[in-house]
Amino acid sequence: MIEQLKNFNAEKKIEEITAWIKEWFDNNGPTASAVIGLSGGKDSTIVATLLVKALGKDRVVGVLMPDGEQKDIDDSKKVAELLGIKHHVVNIKPAMDGYREMMKAAGVELGNDAIINTPPRMRMATLYGVAQSLPNGGRVANTCNKSEDYVGYSTKYGDAAGDFSPCSDITVTEMRMIGDALGLPNELIHKTPSDGLSGMSDEDKLGFTYDMLDKYIFTGVCEDEAIKQKIDRLHKINLHKLQLMPMFKQ
Repeated sequence: MIEQLKNFNAEKKIEEITAWIKEWFDNNGPTASAVIGLSGGKDSTIVATLLVKALGKDRVVGVLMPDGEQKDIDDSKKVAELLGIKHHVVNIKPAMDGYREMMKAAGVELGNDAIINTPPRMRMATLYGVAQSLPNGGRVANTCNKSEDYVGYSTKYGDAAGDFSPCSDITVTEMRMIGDALGLPNELIHKTPSDGLSGMSDEDKLGFTYDMLDKYIFTGVCEDEAIKQKIDRLHKINLHKLQLMPMFKQ
């Protein structure tokens, strides 16, 4: 356990976050619903649960967005059923196939970064499509956490987007504690995190564990110098994802 987290009160944090969500909606959509992408992972599961606590299940809409086959989609369905929220399954594969054909016809050969980042952006476009089609309007929930954001493990205008972000100042370690305090299934909160697209775990792709990252965020200490340098480099080159678009002012 990281020393700074020994006094972390998950129950109190849940109350604070749900109060913040309720106040945000009171000011930015008193009758609107919250729209959230459900991946079956801890972050979307926890945020969806917090939304239900803040707004009630009738004002939360889940969207499941496989890209063709998704081996753990049953986890996403389990979350929707557990919370009793309305949900839609929108398979983005036809849209992605059309996108690739469109770019190919235009003579554009997609680079690796575009191949990786376009599906999350398609998913975010889908969430906004659902949100803007609801009778009372919808607001899209961002489900990022502080640890992922610190090293830029998100797609700009993809999963990094949204109208409001309940947990982007909460680390992975804290998220797990909140999930446990909410009484959510252990297999969802402590499952190996992955993007659901690449077939790799988050930690395999990053090259270090979230435990190592969170310790570094809280203490500035990382015993492995190579990993410390990698974290510092990722943080620096991805800061643009956390900042407003630079604007020339006259």
